[in-house]
Amino acid sequence: MPPNALRRVAPDAAAHLTLLTPPVDRLAALGVQRRYRKHTMLIQEGDTGDAIYIVLSGKLRAYVSDSRGREVTMALHGPGEYVGEMSLDGGRRSASVQAVEATVCAVVTRETVLQHIATDPEFALALIQRLIRRARLATESARSMALLDVYSRLRALLEQRARPAADGTRVVAERLTHQAIASEIGCSREMVSRLLKDLESGGYLQVVQRQLVLMRELPARW
Repeated sequence: MPPNALRRVAPDAAAHLTLLTPPVDRLAALGVQRRYRKHTMLIQEGDTGDAIYIVLSGKLRAYVSDSRGREVTMALHGPGEYVGEMSLDGGRRSASVQAVEATVCAVVTRETVLQHIATDPEFALALIQRLIRRARLATESARSMALLDVYSRLRALLEQRARPAADGTRVVAERLTHQAIASEIGCSREMVSRLLKDLESGGYLQVVQRQLVLMRELPARW
């Protein structure tokens, strides 16, 4: 058994582990607990990697960027999820990962993960299912970028994030900046600001305590 497999997550992380599925829980127990401040870079796109990061608390953002600094958010990962598995083949990191808030992770080396896959069929199956979901999401993302205009992508994001409120409106509980939205839907911050302002002027949306509130059904086209 590799040395890292003997190191356990610290006892004060035990409460976090209850959020994990049993297969991921068993893998997290083989890792080392590490804490990351907000904005800390855990993974840099293009680097070689030898570990995966299991989120115990907090949130991570996976994104890609170009030479001009433009970014597209690929996914947000909260407690119970993990990142870095795409480098298990020994290849380079396919995306950057940053902490969007103070985050605690169980860090597990590639060697330990590969050994765990060989000895834990339930985790191996869960990993395969996860990779299939990621492939499907990548296909849907490519379809969205190619076939939907910016407004349609914005509408889809708001519809997915909004939750019903007691007064009949729908609230996007997460406080999303215009830049964060732009990164997720692949456009400029200025375009997002203009569209949200237009929706607000049309009575479709309000900003209440920095939260987006959908006052009525968003139009199919804008």
